[in-house]
Amino acid sequence: MRKHFVLGLGALALSFVAVSCASDTTSTNTANANTDTTTTTSTTTTSTAPASAPRTGPDNSEITVAEANGTRTETRTFKSGRRVQRVVVTTTSEGRRTARVYSSTGETRDLPENKVANALDATGDALADAAGFVADKTVDAAKAVKEGGATVIEKTGEGAKTVGEKTVEGAKTVGQKTAEGAKKTGSAIKKAVTP
Repeated sequence: MRKHFVLGLGALALSFVAVSCASDTTSTNTANANTDTTTTTSTTTTSTAPASAPRTGPDNSEITVAEANGTRTETRTFKSGRRVQRVVVTTTSEGRRTARVYSSTGETRDLPENKVANALDATGDALADAAGFVADKTVDAAKAVKEGGATVIEKTGEGAKTVGEKTVEGAKTVGQKTAEGAKKTGSAIKKAVTP
């Protein structure tokens, strides 16, 4: 009984400590929120435009546009990108455009300058090829196996024809030898029977 009383008293004391800490955190957060408001007010004076609502792009992708300090950033995200996850096209205030391609494996490469104009319209595979990403090796391997299988089938067919031809020749030879042996045996028996 005393044990239960002491445990209950300890739980009650712990709950008072938790409540008092929570109210301290709330007042600290309120103080921080007031401080953040001042900071936010000073940062909103820069020329930052919010990102636009995503628009649908070709090849099952979405394109978002954001502008900050004269730089326009267009991000195209592929929903089902096997090889490419996203492409980011950046246009500086001077008008220079660059594009970075992010593969689905996490690798990043710059797109050649002559391909930047089509970065928001090209297929994911075309972008991956232009950036120099290697195609999926399983697809290449499957193609090689298919071609190899066709060769095996052709060679097997040729081998079967050769074996069939040799079998026919062997059967003809055996048949001829058997016939010659039968004739000789028949002649020998005829000579032996006839006096």
